[in-house]
Amino acid sequence: MAAVAASVDGFAQLALAGTTTCEATVTWSGGLRSHAHVRHMDPIVSDGPQALGGHDTAPNPVELLLAALGNCLAAGYVAHATAAGITVRSLEVVVSGRLDPSVVLGLRRGHAGFDSISAVATVDCDAEAAELQRLHDDVLASSPVGHTLLSSVPVTVEVTSGVPIPAT
Repeated sequence: MAAVAASVDGFAQLALAGTTTCEATVTWSGGLRSHAHVRHMDPIVSDGPQALGGHDTAPNPVELLLAALGNCLAAGYVAHATAAGITVRSLEVVVSGRLDPSVVLGLRRGHAGFDSISAVATVDCDAEAAELQRLHDDVLASSPVGHTLLSSVPVTVEVTSGVPIPAT
Protein backbone atom coordinates (compact mmCIF):
# COMPACT_ATOMS: atom_id res chain seq x y z
CA MET A 1 0.00 0.00 0.00
CA ALA A 2 3.01 2.30 0.42
CA ALA A 3 3.57 2.09 -3.33
CA VAL A 4 -0.06 3.06 -3.93
CA ALA A 5 0.31 6.04 -1.60
CA ALA A 6 3.43 7.10 -3.51
CA SER A 7 1.56 6.77 -6.80
CA VAL A 8 -1.26 8.95 -5.47
CA ASP A 9 1.39 11.61 -4.77
CA GLY A 10 2.85 11.05 -8.24
CA PHE A 11 -0.55 11.55 -9.87
CA ALA A 12 -0.98 14.77 -7.90
CA GLN A 13 2.28 16.04 -9.42
CA LEU A 14 1.11 15.03 -12.91
CA ALA A 15 -2.18 16.85 -12.36
CA LEU A 16 -0.29 20.08 -11.80
CA ALA A 17 1.33 19.67 -15.23
CA GLY A 18 -2.04 19.64 -17.08
CA THR A 19 -3.34 17.15 -19.62
CA THR A 20 -1.42 14.17 -20.91
CA THR A 21 -1.73 11.92 -23.96
CA CYS A 22 -2.02 8.15 -23.75
CA GLU A 23 -1.36 5.94 -26.75
CA ALA A 24 -1.62 2.33 -27.85
CA THR A 25 -0.37 0.84 -31.10
CA VAL A 26 -2.22 -2.26 -32.28
CA THR A 27 -0.78 -4.68 -34.83
CA TRP A 28 -2.79 -7.44 -36.46
CA SER A 29 -1.23 -10.90 -36.27
CA GLY A 30 -3.66 -12.99 -38.34
CA GLY A 31 -7.23 -14.18 -37.99
CA LEU A 32 -8.94 -12.10 -35.32
CA ARG A 33 -5.77 -11.87 -33.21
CA SER A 34 -3.97 -8.59 -32.57
CA HIS A 35 -1.45 -7.18 -30.11
CA ALA A 36 -1.76 -3.79 -28.40
CA HIS A 37 1.56 -2.21 -27.47
CA VAL A 38 1.40 0.30 -24.63
CA ARG A 39 4.51 2.05 -23.34
CA HIS A 40 7.20 -0.55 -22.55
CA MET A 41 4.78 -3.27 -21.38
CA ASP A 42 4.30 -6.75 -22.78
CA PRO A 43 1.70 -6.68 -25.54
CA ILE A 44 -1.97 -7.02 -24.67
CA VAL A 45 -3.38 -9.78 -26.85
CA SER A 46 -6.89 -9.77 -28.29
CA ASP A 47 -8.59 -12.61 -30.13
CA GLY A 48 -12.11 -13.64 -31.00
CA PRO A 49 -14.07 -16.72 -30.07
CA GLN A 50 -13.83 -19.75 -32.34
CA ALA A 51 -17.48 -19.34 -33.37
CA LEU A 52 -16.53 -16.04 -35.04
CA GLY A 53 -13.33 -17.26 -36.69
CA GLY A 54 -10.91 -16.54 -33.88
CA HIS A 55 -8.84 -18.99 -31.91
CA ASP A 56 -10.23 -18.08 -28.45
CA THR A 57 -6.72 -17.48 -27.07
CA ALA A 58 -7.39 -14.08 -25.50
CA PRO A 59 -10.22 -11.71 -24.61
CA ASN A 60 -11.99 -10.05 -27.51
CA PRO A 61 -12.01 -6.24 -27.83
CA VAL A 62 -15.36 -5.72 -26.08
CA GLU A 63 -14.25 -7.91 -23.18
CA LEU A 64 -11.09 -5.80 -22.96
CA LEU A 65 -13.28 -2.69 -22.79
CA LEU A 66 -15.19 -4.18 -19.84
CA ALA A 67 -11.88 -5.17 -18.24
CA ALA A 68 -10.56 -1.63 -18.74
CA LEU A 69 -13.55 -0.23 -16.85
CA GLY A 70 -13.16 -2.80 -14.06
CA ASN A 71 -9.43 -2.16 -13.77
CA CYS A 72 -9.99 1.60 -13.73
CA LEU A 73 -12.60 1.32 -10.98
CA ALA A 74 -10.42 -1.04 -8.93
CA ALA A 75 -7.45 1.32 -9.17
CA GLY A 76 -9.72 4.20 -8.19
CA TYR A 77 -11.04 2.43 -5.11
CA VAL A 78 -7.54 1.55 -3.93
CA ALA A 79 -6.07 5.00 -4.66
CA HIS A 80 -8.95 6.92 -3.06
CA ALA A 81 -9.07 4.55 -0.08
CA THR A 82 -5.34 4.94 0.46
CA ALA A 83 -5.61 8.74 0.29
CA ALA A 84 -8.46 8.61 2.84
CA GLY A 85 -6.59 6.27 5.19
CA ILE A 86 -8.95 3.37 4.52
CA THR A 87 -7.44 -0.11 4.52
CA VAL A 88 -8.68 -2.31 1.68
CA ARG A 89 -8.42 -6.02 2.46
CA SER A 90 -9.90 -7.32 -0.79
CA LEU A 91 -11.60 -5.90 -3.83
CA GLU A 92 -13.48 -7.39 -6.77
CA VAL A 93 -15.21 -5.57 -9.61
CA VAL A 94 -17.53 -7.57 -11.88
CA VAL A 95 -18.38 -5.75 -15.11
CA SER A 96 -20.86 -6.99 -17.70
CA GLY A 97 -22.35 -5.58 -20.86
CA ARG A 98 -25.13 -6.46 -23.31
CA LEU A 99 -24.71 -6.20 -27.08
CA ASP A 100 -26.32 -7.59 -30.21
CA PRO A 101 -23.89 -9.91 -32.07
CA SER A 102 -26.03 -9.85 -35.23
CA VAL A 103 -25.18 -6.15 -35.64
CA VAL A 104 -21.50 -6.76 -34.88
CA LEU A 105 -21.41 -9.45 -37.58
CA GLY A 106 -23.13 -7.18 -40.11
CA LEU A 107 -26.24 -9.36 -40.33
CA ARG A 108 -28.45 -6.37 -39.62
CA ARG A 109 -28.11 -2.63 -39.05
CA GLY A 110 -28.27 -1.11 -35.61
CA HIS A 111 -26.12 -0.14 -32.64
CA ALA A 112 -23.01 -2.35 -32.64
CA GLY A 113 -21.85 -1.31 -29.20
CA PHE A 114 -23.07 -2.19 -25.75
CA ASP A 115 -26.70 -1.35 -25.00
CA SER A 116 -25.86 -1.31 -21.30
CA ILE A 117 -22.91 -1.88 -19.00
CA SER A 118 -23.13 -2.61 -15.28
CA ALA A 119 -20.49 -3.01 -12.62
CA VAL A 120 -20.64 -4.29 -9.06
CA ALA A 121 -17.71 -3.54 -6.78
CA THR A 122 -17.28 -5.60 -3.62
CA VAL A 123 -14.87 -3.82 -1.30
CA ASP A 124 -13.79 -5.42 1.97
CA CYS A 125 -12.35 -2.52 3.93
CA ASP A 126 -12.35 -0.88 7.31
CA ALA A 127 -14.74 1.93 6.28
CA GLU A 128 -18.21 2.48 7.72
CA ALA A 129 -21.13 2.45 5.25
CA ALA A 130 -21.27 6.27 4.85
CA GLU A 131 -17.50 6.45 4.34
CA LEU A 132 -17.63 3.63 1.77
CA GLN A 133 -20.40 5.51 -0.08
CA ARG A 134 -18.22 8.68 -0.16
CA LEU A 135 -15.33 6.56 -1.46
CA HIS A 136 -17.63 5.09 -4.13
CA ASP A 137 -18.86 8.56 -5.15
CA ASP A 138 -15.26 9.83 -5.40
CA VAL A 139 -14.29 6.86 -7.58
CA LEU A 140 -17.22 7.41 -9.94
CA ALA A 141 -16.44 11.14 -10.12
CA SER A 142 -12.83 10.51 -11.13
CA SER A 143 -12.77 7.36 -13.28
CA PRO A 144 -11.29 8.25 -16.68
CA VAL A 145 -12.62 5.08 -18.32
CA GLY A 146 -16.02 5.52 -16.67
CA HIS A 147 -16.23 9.15 -17.76
CA THR A 148 -15.19 8.24 -21.30
CA LEU A 149 -17.91 5.61 -21.53
CA LEU A 150 -20.53 7.93 -20.03
CA SER A 151 -19.65 10.88 -22.28
CA SER A 152 -20.04 11.63 -25.91
CA VAL A 153 -16.33 11.75 -26.71
CA PRO A 154 -15.30 12.74 -30.23
CA VAL A 155 -13.54 9.83 -31.93
CA THR A 156 -11.85 10.11 -35.30
CA VAL A 157 -10.67 7.09 -37.25
CA GLU A 158 -8.67 7.40 -40.45
CA VAL A 159 -7.33 4.80 -42.86
CA THR A 160 -4.19 5.09 -44.95
CA SER A 161 -2.60 2.80 -47.48
CA GLY A 162 0.98 1.90 -46.87
CA VAL A 163 3.54 -0.82 -46.60
CA PRO A 164 2.04 -3.79 -44.76
CA ILE A 165 3.46 -4.46 -41.33
CA PRO A 166 4.54 -8.10 -40.93
CA ALA A 167 2.55 -10.04 -38.33
CA THR A 168 4.48 -10.80 -35.14
